[in-house]
Amino acid sequence: MSTNSKASQRITALLDDNSFVEIGGLVTARATDFNMKPGELPSDGCITGYGVIDGSLVYVYSQDAAVMNGSIGEMHAKKITRLYDLAIKMGAPIIGLVDSAGLRLQEATDALNAFGEIYAKQSIASGVIPQITAVFGNCGGGLGLFPTLTDFTFMEGKKARLFVNAPNALDGNVITKNDTSSAEFQAKESGIVDVVADEDSVLAQIRELVGFLPANCEDGGNIEECGDDLNRVNEEIAGCAGDTSVALSILADDNRFFELKKDYGKNMVIGFLKLNGITVGAVANRSEILDEEGNVSEKLDAVLSVAGCEKAADFVNFCDAFDIPVLTLTNVKGYEATVTSEKAIAKAAAKLTYAFANATVPKVNVVVGKAYGTPYVAMNSKAIGADIVMAWPDAEIGTMDAKLAAKIMYEGKGADVINEKAAEYAALQTSAASAARRGYVDQIVDAAETRKYVIGAFEMLYTKREDRPDKKHGTV
Repeated sequence: MSTNSKASQRITALLDDNSFVEIGGLVTARATDFNMKPGELPSDGCITGYGVIDGSLVYVYSQDAAVMNGSIGEMHAKKITRLYDLAIKMGAPIIGLVDSAGLRLQEATDALNAFGEIYAKQSIASGVIPQITAVFGNCGGGLGLFPTLTDFTFMEGKKARLFVNAPNALDGNVITKNDTSSAEFQAKESGIVDVVADEDSVLAQIRELVGFLPANCEDGGNIEECGDDLNRVNEEIAGCAGDTSVALSILADDNRFFELKKDYGKNMVIGFLKLNGITVGAVANRSEILDEEGNVSEKLDAVLSVAGCEKAADFVNFCDAFDIPVLTLTNVKGYEATVTSEKAIAKAAAKLTYAFANATVPKVNVVVGKAYGTPYVAMNSKAIGADIVMAWPDAEIGTMDAKLAAKIMYEGKGADVINEKAAEYAALQTSAASAARRGYVDQIVDAAETRKYVIGAFEMLYTKREDRPDKKHGTV
């Protein structure tokens, strides 16, 4: 492997020191049409091999933009598909470092077929081994399917470009008006990208993510020794029902929460944390964003949005495929109500509901604020399969706000009657205690003690087994 190319430098920065072993370093193109000279195409523009991250085996391919712009031809693709074969057989994650002009025109149908073979391997590997893609340069056209067929996508923030149709090829658009290929667009608007950062940070954060992931679907999880206090009490968490990303950081071992897609569907939080050394996937509603000083920098509606539902559903499906337990923090009072969202909210909410109901991993829900109507049902409620449901003492669980319910039931009555009935309705129908009396909540826990109760619940659920009717797969 040439140590001078950008492609090789990225591999060196990603893996543990001196751990990379190259495979297929002498492979080159076979095509000679249009003045192609295979002897001048080292590694056919793609370095492939294996190494370790914090001692764990991973497979890596890195495209070399200095060799025919990193374009993909027959042999370039064969190196990637063979690497996939090894990764699947050995049960280890595969990481693609993408920097390519796309399909190699000089190889025409051979290159087109090569794309299809890579798509097929990515599809077969889905749910078997974790797949991570990082985009450092161009990733356009059919190559744009690479990251979307994998589990996690990282993108360099300034130079990287990700698209199917180039910005200037879009009807009525020019790149100066709206750069649809930028990391910002793909992170905020399309939701394809999980993390945007500079190159060094991307590589460092991939290493961090791998530390949370099992090697494969049968690995049993990436378990670490926990040096944090399992019974740690955190009074400040009670003020974080709005910004649950902060709440999850407080709950996590050593306060490490790895958030994904933070710029997309902001009223939903997803990511990984460790609880007693065991990786847990977290899904949480968010109604505000706190800055570093703890002040509210942005207010959000406490609702299920299309983007929030979709990103959470995909994440729950990943966790279920890899036997990663799921924790939810619920604080939701309705559905996003706009003409645009109405086109897709039913389907998106159904997808979220199905993901939770279909998942057989340990599932724990903590109601930290409001939990109204069917949006609450969709958020990993007892009704759709949560194993343990907890609630903070001041949580509200029911069909709707008590005052609104009283106004509907006692329409035309005076304010005194409305207020009296609202208080009665709150006590009888929307309090955490009333839900607990009906068995919809298993425990009412003080907010400050949430960590120990959640850890205890997941320890109890560690050996969970759940049988479902035999079928090939669901259709939602």
